[in-house]
Amino acid sequence: MLSMTGYGRGDFSSDGIEITVEIKTVNNRFSDIVVKGPRMFIQYEDVIRSRVREKFPRGHADVFITLNDKRVRRSSLWLDESMAAGYVSAAERLRELCPSLPYDVTASSVLRFPDVVKAEEATSADDEIIDAFYKALDVALTRLNEMRTKEGEKLCEDMLGRIDTIEKLVRDICVRAPFVTAEYNKKLTEKVKAMLADTEIDEAKILTETAVFADKCNIDEELTRLKSHVNQFREMCKKESVGKPLDFLIQEFNRESNTICSKSNDLEVTRLGLLLKNEIEKIREQVQNVE
Repeated sequence: MLSMTGYGRGDFSSDGIEITVEIKTVNNRFSDIVVKGPRMFIQYEDVIRSRVREKFPRGHADVFITLNDKRVRRSSLWLDESMAAGYVSAAERLRELCPSLPYDVTASSVLRFPDVVKAEEATSADDEIIDAFYKALDVALTRLNEMRTKEGEKLCEDMLGRIDTIEKLVRDICVRAPFVTAEYNKKLTEKVKAMLADTEIDEAKILTETAVFADKCNIDEELTRLKSHVNQFREMCKKESVGKPLDFLIQEFNRESNTICSKSNDLEVTRLGLLLKNEIEKIREQVQNVE
């Protein structure tokens, strides 16, 4: 069993290239992968998502890329011609307004004005950077899944413990359920005797009323299905990617427990049913984090 919550980091350094890939994941019903890094990786985002999705098929993942390229390369400068022409035009206009001021505008001085010359950033990644990135990504994904596996083991342990509690509650309800009809028959008989005093009681009507009550509050089918669900849940927990099947199964748990509470006409069965619903809800919350 794998958790959808995890974190993995991969670092790679070689020949002046230092790159770090961090992946943070949380639960989500669908696959949602966001890549955040230098612009040079924009054209590779679809490939990156596909690679992450192979290891993380469901949930939300943020992929953070940090690059430090220390290789010696020729710097590329970009001249903003309109900005430079604007500065020169402004200087000439100022000389017209103030002829006494010395005119010391030169090409080198214009180049020093703000925003006239800018260093061009690399717009594409070369093969060395891409190779380094994929190596860091693979390490990050491996560590991510190691953490997700550990978290999954904890989730599984917690849910199986609650399944044991649910199984015990179902047994307790099975023990209590047969007495409900008998107690209803006894209370109904006593109530009729009190109301009719010395009048002879029609036992047939009492039995008919008891039979109708027994049919309405019978929960044998629901208890049988819950026992089956418990066994299915344990079997599913032995597999890896079971988030969606477990989510569906826990809905069935909830449906049976709701029916038991609605059909029961007994305080003890209702009390046990509410405890049952409480454990099921706790499992449902945990299942939301399972891949």
